[in-house]
Amino acid sequence: MLKNIWKHFHLVCHHKWEVFKLCCHAGIPVQGLLHDMSKFTPSEFFESVKYYNGHRSPLAVSREINGYSKAWLHHKGRNRHHWEYWIDAYVTGGHGCIMPFKYACEMVCDMIAASMVYKGEEYTLDCPLTYFKAQTYGRFVHPQIQAFMNASFTAYANEGTAAITKERLFSFYKQYVN
Repeated sequence: MLKNIWKHFHLVCHHKWEVFKLCCHAGIPVQGLLHDMSKFTPSEFFESVKYYNGHRSPLAVSREINGYSKAWLHHKGRNRHHWEYWIDAYVTGGHGCIMPFKYACEMVCDMIAASMVYKGEEYTLDCPLTYFKAQTYGRFVHPQIQAFMNASFTAYANEGTAAITKERLFSFYKQYVN
């Protein structure tokens, strides 16, 4: 258990560091600094330690075993950079709402960093795009946000961090999000 505590803590810090660097590059350093602070709360941290394996999200493992993840329910409700935060079934019938620019940018940085951390030495610039295209977001992510994500990950796959600037991301946001 102590070994998993240390390994999970290290993984979270590594992920936060990668997000912070990308967010600085994207011109949103405060978003990067505050990114995923809820992962250190007891309700998120200890479930993650329990299901930690180092190769994939412990919350996904928890979902497979239990059918849900209490840590994820806590996390997505407190972190606006997750598209799941922006679903309001009462207003939209379960469709995703448009995410504000700064949270959409942080989400892109988060997904790139997650690919870096979980893929390790197997990571390539197209990993975030491949992951994005494999998802079945359906009606849950607003179509305009999906278009923004696709453009951002495609540019990143082709250009690396040179594509992750505030100006570039804003141009994609302006182009695809009304």
